[in-house]
Formats: sequence, C-alpha cells, structure tokens
Amino acid sequence: MDTKGDIAIIGLGYVGLPLAVEFGKYRKVIGFDLDKDRIIELKQSIDRTLETTPDEISSSHYLEFTHNQESLSGASIYIISVPTPVDENKLPDTKALESASETVATYLNKGDIVIYESTVYPGCTEEVCVPVLEKFSGLKFNKDFFCGYSPERINPGDKQHRLVDIVKVTSGSNSETASIVDSLYSEIINAGTYRASSIKVAEAAKVIENTQRDVNIALMNELSQIFSLLDIDTKEVIDAASTKWNFLGFTPGLVGGHCIGVDPYYLTYKAKQIGYTPKMILSGREINDSVGKFVVNKLCSLLEQRNVNPVSGEVLVLGIAFKENCPDIRNTKVVDIINELNLRDINVDIYDPIVDTKEVQKEYGIDCIQEINPTKKYNAVVIAVGHDDFLDIDPQDFRDMTINQGIIFDLKSILSKEHSDLRL
Repeated sequence: MDTKGDIAIIGLGYVGLPLAVEFGKYRKVIGFDLDKDRIIELKQSIDRTLETTPDEISSSHYLEFTHNQESLSGASIYIISVPTPVDENKLPDTKALESASETVATYLNKGDIVIYESTVYPGCTEEVCVPVLEKFSGLKFNKDFFCGYSPERINPGDKQHRLVDIVKVTSGSNSETASIVDSLYSEIINAGTYRASSIKVAEAAKVIENTQRDVNIALMNELSQIFSLLDIDTKEVIDAASTKWNFLGFTPGLVGGHCIGVDPYYLTYKAKQIGYTPKMILSGREINDSVGKFVVNKLCSLLEQRNVNPVSGEVLVLGIAFKENCPDIRNTKVVDIINELNLRDINVDIYDPIVDTKEVQKEYGIDCIQEINPTKKYNAVVIAVGHDDFLDIDPQDFRDMTINQGIIFDLKSILSKEHSDLRL
C-alpha cells in the first residue's frame, strides 16, 4: 500500500472541503466535486458553506480542485464524503455513496485504500460500498484494495470545534490498513485519533452520537409540551434544574440538519433488518418531527385568545437555516412551521440574512424577502433561528414589527421572558 501517495477527496461540502484544505497543506490532494459551479468558486477561494476562509483555501498549496473524474487516476488514497440523506419514507438513501464508490472504482489500483466519512448504519461500508468497488474495479477486497472508515464530526457553523480540534475515530478493513488510516489522519488532527477495533464499530459510534442527542432533545420537546399545558415556562424550569451538577443541558427546539434529524433513521433501518424494532429512538423521532406543528398550534391558540383571527394573517419568520450562524438549509425544520402556517391560509414572510435565497427557492420552492420592511406590521414574529444578526436587534424593535395584540414567539429564547409572548 502506497501510504504516502496522493489523496483524492470526493465531495467538497461541509465535510470534504475542510479535509481537503488540511491535507492540502502537507501533501498533494485532488479535491473532486460534480458541482462545476462549486469548483469554480473554490478555485477563487470562495466557500459558500463558510466552513473555510479564503486565506485557508489559498494557503493549502498542494490542493487542486476539479470536476474532471480523470484527475482521480493519480491518487492511491480515496476519501469519500458525500451526503447520506433519507428518502421520503425515512429510509437510507445511499445513491450518492454508491455513485461515488463506482467513480472511485474506475480508477482503483492494487494497493489503494478507500476511506469513507459519510454517516451510515453499521455494516454499510462492507455490505453496500465494497461490492460496488469490487464490481467496477475488478479487484478483490482486502487482497487488492482496502477500506477504512473515519466518521465525520464536523459541526457546521461551529468556529470553536474545527476539524483539527476534534478527536478523529479511525478504522480499517484489516490491522495494517487500520494503522495506515490512523496514521494518515494523525497528520492533520491536533486533538488526536481514536482507533476503533473494526469498521462496524466506527460506523456504530458515529450513528449513536447523533441518536443520543436526538433522544435527549426529544425528551425536552415533550417536557416543553407538558409545561405548556401547565402554563410553566420551560426555560425557567431548565435554568432551575441546571443548578444540579449532573443535569444535562439539553433544550427543546427544532431538530433538523443533515445529522441529528437523519442519522437515527439509519440505525433504526438496520435494527429492523435484524428483527429488532427500536422504541425509544423512533418515539424520539416522532416527537421531534412534530415540533413545527406544535409551534403553530401554540401560536394560533394565543392569537385566538387575543381575538385575532389568524386566517389571512401575516407572520414574519426570522431564520430558515437549520441552525444559528450557518447557511446550511438541509433538512431544516423551519420549513415545517412555514408549511403549517400556509395550510392555515396565513401569509408568511421569511427573512434570513445568512442563507442563499436562491438555494432556498430551488430546494423548497420558498421565496425569502431580501430585507425586513420597517413599515410592515405582522400578527406574529417567529424567531426560528438564533443568528447573531437577530441577537443584535433591540427587543423593542421586535415588538415594533407587530401590530397591536401581535405575538413574538421566541423559539430560541434569545429574548428575556418579558420581551416575548411565547417560548418553547
């Protein structure tokens, strides 16, 4: 195995690009993506995901960006970091993973290593990806080529926990490969690596990280609904409970994005395959997927209490990204709120200063306003995402956006209780 050969990274999104930039500081890296516009931007040191800066990209001297598949032929180590979403039935969608594997297989040579970073269920690398590699390369797994798995842990928008600062779990299809994969990532990871005993263990470790968070957030969302019926402010309850040293600091909210709202379905899919039906995990998913409807029900209930007919009303939704200070709109649950409001014939304006509004239109068919009209008054303002831009708005300015008896629903508790009408 050529452990010092060129690296090809397939998929230059939130995961692949930071990897390519870091490795590109030390050895030749071929950064490949099918999106031609993305490649053009990256060649100009522009990263629309905001995960890397222009200076970081330009300082990666051994990194080459391309959408030409033939450029992959010079590599001996391939790292695949493509999306692994779920389909409309909440089942794993591995089409991108299989397609990337087929592409790599075309250029695979004896002794090459293929490393997967995409989140999958335990066994997926060897059960789904390896057969594709063998079929289209004509080579034999663990004889002619080898595989590794090192799950991505990128937290989009997080400037404190960057790629190099997060411990990297590594694994390989045999002992020698595991050592090589671990050594490879050690070149760029300051926080160190953790070598798992097998690819399956590494896959399982990744998928339970987000499943654990999902279940804990689901508990808080359920508690929020209970406290709402009891007329208790959930944040005040959490603040009080947090005075105990071992209380876990989870909060209620929308659970979207490409990880937490997706990964549990990969695990439950595999569990059902082997004859086990998960109860807690699926219950947590059901609760978290219902938050958007709960928010709108709560909002309309208060409007009616104030003798405001919500039908044909006007609501301003602030934020459509799946999390604060991040332009990522994948699987954003703010869309659930918007769709639920539309079902009730409520007119909705959406404003998000960070996202690409053209991408929102393309992905969801939703038009965003480019700026807030200072003269327009709304029946309700829903603070759906806690962007810093919204933190900088004076509380009275939020109130000035509403009509008399209008409501401020602060999903992120960025305002004090006195300055909002509703909170989760």
